[in-house]
Amino acid sequence: MAIDAHEIETMIRESFPDAQITVQGNDGAHFAAEVVDPSFAGMNRVQQQRAVYAALKGKMDGSTGELHALALTTRAP
Repeated sequence: MAIDAHEIETMIRESFPDAQITVQGNDGAHFAAEVVDPSFAGMNRVQQQRAVYAALKGKMDGSTGELHALALTTRAP
């Protein structure tokens, strides 16, 4: 089952309701996202990205994941 940019944004927004989120891509598997959220203050980039990947609820897990690739940029405002 293919995934779309809106679904990715919705999943991220559930964990980061105050974030500025931009998701691009339309091939159903490869996307780029930027997530800017105040909760990232004091976190390093790896911690920020792990938090966003956790919000995706396993959609990127292994070869069976619906989301094949996500270029992710995260930062605090």
